[in-house]
Amino acid sequence: MVALSLMSVWGLLCLCTTVHGMGSNIDILAQTAINLPGTLSCGVNWGCDCAFRQKDCCCGAKQFTALEDSIYTRLVAFRMELHDVEMQTEALTKNTHIAFSASMAARSGSFGPFTTNVPIPYTLIATNDGNGYNPALGIFTAPRAGVYSFAYTVYSSVGTTGARLYHNIQLMLNGEVVASTWEDNREDTEDSGSQVVVLQMRRGCQVYMEMVSGRSLAGNTRNAYNHFSGYLVYPDDED
Repeated sequence: MVALSLMSVWGLLCLCTTVHGMGSNIDILAQTAINLPGTLSCGVNWGCDCAFRQKDCCCGAKQFTALEDSIYTRLVAFRMELHDVEMQTEALTKNTHIAFSASMAARSGSFGPFTTNVPIPYTLIATNDGNGYNPALGIFTAPRAGVYSFAYTVYSSVGTTGARLYHNIQLMLNGEVVASTWEDNREDTEDSGSQVVVLQMRRGCQVYMEMVSGRSLAGNTRNAYNHFSGYLVYPDDED
């Protein structure tokens, strides 16, 4: 029955090409298609022209709907996975922007000597990300556990030939000496030295530079000649 009806529609369509009054013939064609019993076969690869038969002319509708649902489901799953990655990344990188850089201010006289060991005040702050460095005390306190890198430069100038260069600077971790730079001679009028150390630290550990008693830094008349800096290389999971 369906086949006969389709042949009737085809014959009517061919007839319409030779008859004037195309508008009325299209109306007849449309009504014939609407009244066609049954459904169109999906095996003939219809072009999905739904002008006349809205219910069954698009034979791939179910497949397209299933594909759309599958894509949507995958997008939702992907978004959830991306959210999990973002949360993990935030947890790993939280409080990891930790770095400081500071130098001693220029002075007309020497720093020291003192009768006891004293922390060196590096009060000119260039960077203090994470606010771990306290310029009033000259102490860096680790905001979180991790591996840190510290560097310092010591400079001293007596300005007079034959005068004694006599300084001893120590990098301290929780009150213990980690590295030191010293000079004790009369051959040089000025001298400098630098050190770089990498330290494993827990949150709350403190690092600072210390002047040994009886020693002094002379002639620090230019900014940044005596410098102290540090930064977090990578965090630990301890926190």
